Amino acid sequence: MKNSEEIKNIVKKKYSEIADTEQELNAASCCGATDVSKEVYNIMTDDYTEVGGYNQDADLGLGCGLPTKFAMIQKGDTVIDLGSGAGNDCFVARHETGEMGKVIGIDFTEKMIAKARMNAEKLNFNNVEFRQGDIEDMPVSDSVADVIVSNCVLNLVPDKEKVFKEIFRVLKDTGHFSISDIVLEGDLPDELKQDAEMYAGCVSGAINKDDYMGFIEKTGFKNIKIQKQKPINIPKDILEKYLSVENIETFNKSMGIYSITVYGEKGGNKTKRNLADLTVEDFSEKNSDCCEPGSACC
Repeated sequence: MKNSEEIKNIVKKKYSEIADTEQELNAASCCGATDVSKEVYNIMTDDYTEVGGYNQDADLGLGCGLPTKFAMIQKGDTVIDLGSGAGNDCFVARHETGEMGKVIGIDFTEKMIAKARMNAEKLNFNNVEFRQGDIEDMPVSDSVADVIVSNCVLNLVPDKEKVFKEIFRVLKDTGHFSISDIVLEGDLPDELKQDAEMYAGCVSGAINKDDYMGFIEKTGFKNIKIQKQKPINIPKDILEKYLSVENIETFNKSMGIYSITVYGEKGGNKTKRNLADLTVEDFSEKNSDCCEPGSACC
């Protein structure tokens, strides 16, 4: 595979192209970034349409989870979205943090930043801003964020350990993160590891799940928990571009590709709620605008 700078240039070029691509075409591709499948496949099977703050113009179908749904954002929080794209998760976060909060989206693709700013202007949001920068070296001061979210982005970054160190630096002592990403169980075939297109499509840049969780623990985060996990299946007509029929069968039997949404706290002393004990069922009504009397959701 290429070196870190070459990988970043490949990803930047691909996601600049995606910013100019029709949403329907992105939705028919693997993570919105690779070859279009005849099966009209998309890793992003989680539905945003009923989530508060969702904006269709900002949804490019590039995610692999719903990190904002699990992030337990409070009114007035400062939220940072890593790899913010056209702004979708930022606008969902803004719905949760309200007018008194602040949302910062970081993306290193100029065209994505321009698209996100245009969407924010349409929505007349003055507490959502987008900064162009590398999430391995965030353009943000120390200890400013209550919550950090990210959706299918860290797998695109060569130095994932450095990103988690940056997340730790930028979070307040009471802060936490909720990140959706792609991880592996088993060894990815060399044909996929070496392909730049598959890297930009969120697969060959993914690492072993145990290594991924190890980086989080090594950085110093507490109360780490996988909030959700789902299998990712690459369509046969895409695999056929890289592997023989025999190798495809071996791949399907021995290889595991998963979307995980993982949570961690910087200080481990949350005073709001014990968020790490919450599961997907606890969030089924998270984005409702109202709640049942006595349900303890307010």
